[in-house]
Amino acid sequence: MSFCKDCTKGVTHEGTPQGKWELIGGVNTYVATPAIDYPKDKVVLFLTDVFGPQLVNAQLLADDFARNGFKTIVPDYLNGDPIPADAMAPGKTFDIQKWFVNHTQAHTRPTLNKVIEALKKEGITTFGATGYCFGGRYVFDLAFENIISASVVSHPSLLQIPADLEKYFSTSKSPLLINSCTTDSQFPLEASAQADAIFGEDKFAPGYKREYFEGLTHGFAVRGDMADPVAKKAKEGAFDSAVKWFCAKL
Repeated sequence: MSFCKDCTKGVTHEGTPQGKWELIGGVNTYVATPAIDYPKDKVVLFLTDVFGPQLVNAQLLADDFARNGFKTIVPDYLNGDPIPADAMAPGKTFDIQKWFVNHTQAHTRPTLNKVIEALKKEGITTFGATGYCFGGRYVFDLAFENIISASVVSHPSLLQIPADLEKYFSTSKSPLLINSCTTDSQFPLEASAQADAIFGEDKFAPGYKREYFEGLTHGFAVRGDMADPVAKKAKEGAFDSAVKWFCAKL
């Protein structure tokens, strides 16, 4: 499996996170809790890109989901070893393939499982999941096992196309929303077309939708430049589509 040059590009966003760090199942986890009344048996799992829940962008997005009534759990399934945010700085390079050797499914999935099992013991019965880049792979895996009840992926990485799309169609009962874009070697336009062919025209009974953000690049939904009006609108559009999906499906 490989990554692309855009997997470590982006802009750090400005803002003050409102959530709290908690240990869930022994795993360091950023938790964003709604200030309004919300269902106590339901959470959204926010599965981050390679920068982990330590990246302020992820924390601010989780807070936004909480403002819309979803308790949002951002587990550090990278085991305290995300790619540092300064790797996004202009002129910086980072050997993501070397990093990935210690962040495979064998390293990360057991950590994620600990969080899910602990949440179940706390009374959580319904899980949604939103995954960005690296995290999109895990949304698919959780959907394959029907652990989650609603799925959102934004410019997902590490998928095998069309095999993972076909497996999702045949094994999962979780409705699927894909936020896609123009320039994305991890989920290129051909992958979008294949997803539409497999899931579209009401062929996937649980539900399917794909949003397309013209002119945007892999990473836009979490690391886009908020000083760029087009990127800002797309990032907000991907978020809004996810919220509406969870409201309708979760």
